[in-house]
Amino acid sequence: MSSTASAQKRQRGFRVKLLGSVLALVLLENGRQVRARINQLSVNGALLSLETPLAEGIQVTVLFHIGFATIRCRSHMLFPMWATQGCLQPLKFLELSDGDRACLARELEALVRAGAPQEEDDV
Repeated sequence: MSSTASAQKRQRGFRVKLLGSVLALVLLENGRQVRARINQLSVNGALLSLETPLAEGIQVTVLFHIGFATIRCRSHMLFPMWATQGCLQPLKFLELSDGDRACLARELEALVRAGAPQEEDDV
């Protein structure tokens, strides 16, 4: 592996598997609110567990609390995948402030140190 590739890998965060232990509220532009569970989380986005999928490509505001951080961020919904109960739908954070990103990174790092399952983040 080249030094550039390894440097990029080190700069990436982790995708922590939360397995639905963190609740999220998805606020749609029409005012509707959808409850979800966060299956995986990174500083770039999340994988939500939903009863029914949301339209791919819509922009939403997602709100969740993890550790000492409360995150509220505009997000872009990606293509949903059907699961045994409901669906899993990824989203990408669009407007996560630097402060919220740093706070979320600290909380994810604390989860990793505590032994939470993770994988390299490529989202």
